[in-house]
Amino acid sequence: MSADSTLLLQHDQSFFDALVTGDADLLRELLSDDFLLVSVEDGAVAGKDLLVGLVASGSLRFPAIDSFPEESIVRFVGDVGIVVGRTGMNFTGADGTEFSAGSRYTHVYAADSPGVWRLVSAQGTTITAPKEG
Repeated sequence: MSADSTLLLQHDQSFFDALVTGDADLLRELLSDDFLLVSVEDGAVAGKDLLVGLVASGSLRFPAIDSFPEESIVRFVGDVGIVVGRTGMNFTGADGTEFSAGSRYTHVYAADSPGVWRLVSAQGTTITAPKEG
């Protein structure tokens, strides 16, 4: 794995860590100003300000996010880094609803400068058990 891939996976883990610890300042640092999140739960779209605000207020909590960086696929296209990975997560929404899911995700990063990556876009898809026929 290249040094760039390792660095991008570290940034990816920092994003998950910031969600779990509720670190709004770290989220502000990690996310691009035009960041968009497509929810794994329902496909809703949220921007940076909404996500950071919900996490900062405690309305959106992530008690646990397990990531599996050894399974991640990291690709680069110019100044863009793409991580496709897998998580197991638990979160509690603003209405108190608890949600757990195994998911595959795609995170798109843009380089501000060498070694400085900002998460531009994140989308998760719930992994469902295969249906038996």
